[in-house]
Parts: sequence; C-alpha cells; structure tokens
Amino acid sequence: SPHFIYNALAAIASFVRTDPDRARDLLLEFADFTRYALRRGGNFTTLQEELRNVERYLVLEQARFGERLQVSLLIAPEVLSVKVPYSAVQPLVENAVRHGLAAKEGIGHVTILASDRGHLAEIVVEDDGVGTEPDRVRRILDATDGSDSVGLGNVDARLRQVFGDASGLTIETVAELRDTVDAWACGDLNQIEDQLKRRQGIRPGPADIAAPFP
Repeated sequence: SPHFIYNALAAIASFVRTDPDRARDLLLEFADFTRYALRRGGNFTTLQEELRNVERYLVLEQARFGERLQVSLLIAPEVLSVKVPYSAVQPLVENAVRHGLAAKEGIGHVTILASDRGHLAEIVVEDDGVGTEPDRVRRILDATDGSDSVGLGNVDARLRQVFGDASGLTIETVAELRDTVDAWACGDLNQIEDQLKRRQGIRPGPADIAAPFP
C-alpha cells in the first residue's frame, strides 16, 4: 500500500546517518519486497515464497516500530510447498500490523501459523491489537466499508474463486482485544487449475486431471 511504501522509506532514511549499514540492508529488503510485489510470473506461488516476502515486510515494519512489534511464526514444514494465490498472505499480515497494532500502546504481537489439514493447508494470522467491530469486518469483506483496509476483500474473493465458497477468509475479532484471520489453501497446483476451469465452464482434458494431494 502507499502508506507502507512511505513509512518504509521514512524508516530507512532515519538510519542513513546513525546506522548506514542497517539502512543499506533495509534498502535491499525493500528492493526485494517491491520486486516480488511487482513481479510477472503467474497467479500462484508457494507458501514458502509468500512467507519469505512476509518476512521482508516485517523486517521493514520492525525498523519502524522497534521492539513494539513482536512476531512469532509457527509453520509446519510440510505446507511450505503448498500453492497459494500470489500475494495472498502479506496483505493479511499488513492489516494485522497497520490496523491491529499501530494504534495500540506498548508491545503488540503478530502470530503467523500454517498447518497441514489433510488435503488443505490452514493459514492463520493473529494479532493482539485493538480489534475490530464485527459489523465493520463484514463490510470490509463485502467491499462496502469504504476504508483503506489492505486487500482483505480482494484476498477473500480470490480464495473463494479458486477453492470455492467454503474457503476464503474467516475473521474472528474482539473489539479492543484481538483479530484472527483464518485462510485456507489447496496444495496441488493442477487441482487448483482444474477447479478454476470447472468454475469457468471449461471441461478438463486428460492432461488436466489432478493427482490427489498427498
């Protein structure tokens, strides 16, 4: 988002004189982050690649928030190869930081979990920030809120388009306490493409039949 770009560059600039080595490292992280965000290479990526870009984003945000931003990642190794829609996880984390923690006094925690659920992967982003009113969450997902929440409705729509209405985002929120965003993803890219073709009314040929997710 434009807010993140401005804040990231301002954080980098703040270290140019006091800690030029860190400023250089942050600038490289920012370059890698924007290169990934602007890349052209298909609609899907692996969860591992998506999480690597999330790490770049969090390094830049920690330069801004310092010790106020604490992050925990609990990732099952077997889901790292799962295919997910490109740029589906980072917007969830950005919302947790920007809307959950930025307005909170003191230390805030963001937890990112990814678990194997058989033929699906479950991805959870949780923060202990200020929370959101449930009615506003519904408006955000319906794109009727008029707010600058970063891409939640877009991510939800893309997940549902690929995996069906039973997927998408599930948001649990407690005002002034916490937000939890739960997302689901399939593991097999052939299966994803097969589902998209069926939804678009294209009958899959023999080469399009997906192998079962191990």
